[in-house]
Parts: sequence; structure tokens; C-alpha cells
Amino acid sequence: MTDLPSGVERRPFDGRERLSTHGETVYGEPRDEDGWRAWDAGRSKLGAMFEYGMDTGLVGDETVLYLGAASGTTVSHVADFAGPTYAVEFAARPVRDLLGVAEARDNLFPLLKDARKPETYAHIVEADLDCIVQDVATRGQATVANRNRQFLRDDGRLLAVIKARSEDVTADPDDVFEDVLTELREAYEILETTRLDRFHDDHLGVVARPK
Repeated sequence: MTDLPSGVERRPFDGRERLSTHGETVYGEPRDEDGWRAWDAGRSKLGAMFEYGMDTGLVGDETVLYLGAASGTTVSHVADFAGPTYAVEFAARPVRDLLGVAEARDNLFPLLKDARKPETYAHIVEADLDCIVQDVATRGQATVANRNRQFLRDDGRLLAVIKARSEDVTADPDDVFEDVLTELREAYEILETTRLDRFHDDHLGVVARPK
């Protein structure tokens, strides 16, 4: 099993060991008396990547660009163990929730922006980030990653979750994944891929670094 980043631990909740981070609760998850809250991999693709033992390259305190932050379920856990965390979400309703999550996390910066248009937030997001986490439900997921590659330092990491049904609801997921990976290779070297079906049907976890 790959080592977890500093700030992510396995702790007992409801009689079993679960991923956890230290911070304020966000989505009704259990929290122990020491302030550690359970990280539900069934509601978090990055959590599922950790559960599968993928080598994310994260050690803790990274600068992060999170694409597809929604209402903050996963990005709240990321902000618990990372450094400055920029959270991009294009839908106004979840961003209102995200603003509430950020109130308890001084390092979390919500951005009401479209991840397909990084030029709209390039003046806000710092360059040479350590990591991009991508979880967007749209066609063109590889295009999104490639366009945002500009923010990553040369030895940074892309942690992407490819949603087959968001690309093509009728195609075989394996074919979709291969097409997306082919496009990703224009800008990234693929280091590891894992199907996340135990937690998320027809999703592929991808670890990559810039070319």
C-alpha cells in the first residue's frame, strides 16, 4: 500500500479503519474527538484513488488546483492536508456551498469559473503548482487537463478521474478511457491508471506528470 500524504490517516470509525483528514465537517461525515473526520471514498474519487493504493505523489502541503470542486466534498479534504488550494467550479449553486466550506479553511480559494477556460482564472491561480486534481463531468476531459497543464510545475502531478459516461454514454468505457488517455499523452506522461469500480462505476483514476 502506498504511503498516504502527511495529514491523511487511517483512523477507526464505526468499528473499521477509514481514511480521514483533520478539519471541520462538511457533508455529515463522522468526526472523532480529536477532530479527524472520515473521508468517504464512495463520495470522493480522490478518496477512492487512495483506497486503491494509487501512487499520487502527494506528501502533504502541496499547492493544488482542483477542477470540478462542486459543493466541496473532496476539495475540503484536500484543503485539510494541502497548502493553497484553488477550487474551480462553474455552477453557481454549489459554489455557494463551497464558500461556506472555505470559511473554515483559510487556504481554500473558491473560483466560480469554467475549467475549460483557464485563461479566465490565470491571473488568480499561481504558476508552478504541485498538483492538479480533476473531477469534471463534461465531454473533453482530456482537453480540460491539457489546457490547465500550464499551471503545473515540470515535476508536478495530474490526478484525474475520467468519467466514461460523461464522454459518451453509449460507448464501451474501455474504449472511452483509451481515447482520453491518447489525448492526455499530448501533454502528459501517464504514470498509473486504475479502474475505480469498487466505489465509482465506469471511472478511471489517472496519475500523470507533464511532458
